[in-house]
Amino acid sequence: MERRHFLQLLVSTAIAGHSLSLEAKQQAPAQAQSNAGGSKSPLPWRNWSGSQQSVPAMRVAPRSVAELQELLAAPGHRHLPVRPVGSGHSFSALVPTDGILVSMARLSGVLEHDDSRCQAKVAAGTLLGQLGQPLDAIDQALFNMPDIDQQSLAGLLATATHGTGSKLMCLSGYVTALTLVTANGEMIECSRNRHPDLFQAARVGLGCLGIVTDVTLQNTRPYRLRKTTEWLALEDILATADTLADRHRNHEFYYIPFSGMGFTSTHDLTDEPLSATPALDQNNGARDLQKARDYLAWSPRLRRLILGGYMRTLAREQKVAPSWQNYTSDRNVRFNEMEYHLPRENWQKAFREVVDLVENRFPEVFFPFEVRFVQADDAWLSPFYRRDSVSIAVHRFFEDDYQPLFAAVEPIFRRYGGRPHWGKLNTLSAAEFRTLYPKWQAFCDVRESLDPNGRFLNPYLAGLFNDNISHG
Repeated sequence: MERRHFLQLLVSTAIAGHSLSLEAKQQAPAQAQSNAGGSKSPLPWRNWSGSQQSVPAMRVAPRSVAELQELLAAPGHRHLPVRPVGSGHSFSALVPTDGILVSMARLSGVLEHDDSRCQAKVAAGTLLGQLGQPLDAIDQALFNMPDIDQQSLAGLLATATHGTGSKLMCLSGYVTALTLVTANGEMIECSRNRHPDLFQAARVGLGCLGIVTDVTLQNTRPYRLRKTTEWLALEDILATADTLADRHRNHEFYYIPFSGMGFTSTHDLTDEPLSATPALDQNNGARDLQKARDYLAWSPRLRRLILGGYMRTLAREQKVAPSWQNYTSDRNVRFNEMEYHLPRENWQKAFREVVDLVENRFPEVFFPFEVRFVQADDAWLSPFYRRDSVSIAVHRFFEDDYQPLFAAVEPIFRRYGGRPHWGKLNTLSAAEFRTLYPKWQAFCDVRESLDPNGRFLNPYLAGLFNDNISHG
């Protein structure tokens, strides 16, 4: 019997007489229907989870950098605010606008590479999942990747998207140069030696400095990883988490609420033969946990007994694959997310408080908590700025109201010095961000010099950087 069918049998037996027909309703995300000149009529936009939406006046996808420059410099467009958009995998309000929504999806692929430096210049609209094979073909690979590969390169860098690894930075840390187009259509190239302040600001720029058109990445030679997944009791996971994070190239863990169990995932460099062992299917697992929540929420004790007992039967799994195939997994069950990055010395206290709070007050939660390790970098608005961090993420199913849970959890993260992921939900104000980022004012100065009229600000960003901006 397959494992997930075994779990379903346990759940259905425990609550005989209940209907087992609660399949979640999914609506396909709105697809961009734009051309270089913009859509003929306003088309609504919404993000992957449906938590953010807007009706921009224009949706455009330039076919070239020159076309983008012309669009931004056109006198007839200067009164409209502009926001770049990637693949919509952020949950915070970075994108919504009633002005011009610019997708760089038509500008993708590896543009140039330097074999001696192991660097590659990549078009900003390239999806992360489209990079593995092209980089491998030029004998390069990314140092690290997150667990979702559908983000655009510019979008994931703008929000400091990260993977896990105590000696590995977020992806913005591996940027060596980038090019952006400013509000008046000017193209600027920057690096540590050329426009260094702009470079330090733009590596995590939130899309409010200009529109990034290409990025040069410091890469490494292709490598193979052995991925090991193991189910353990939470106390055993916590007792070894920091040690495992330092011992393995990549280490993360997931805790299943109301089970007392979780699973660890580690990656190590290897020359072993490629393996065909199937990886853990997190989509099926999320659905099973949802069913357990639906039918066992009335008895947390029984829920813990059934889930924990089942998870103790799961065997250790290993998979050997090229790095870019082992890092990522499909995430087809939609959710909303809050993630904070905490100083490494504080994360376990914060995590235990989050678990206690959820398991005492929120029996409806079923999505796993995710914990990852990230090395410090020096990008001005990176949440990992000069601080080794541990990221803790909590999720709610996209059809559920996330606000009560996130409102209860966020004070814990803040009390322990957390900085929120820029692409995830949070309620921090400009004054609060200023206390968390030593280079906040420096970033504001660069932003003001590039875009004094706030053309790249939407209402959310205007509230953070200049709520008195008026477009026009």
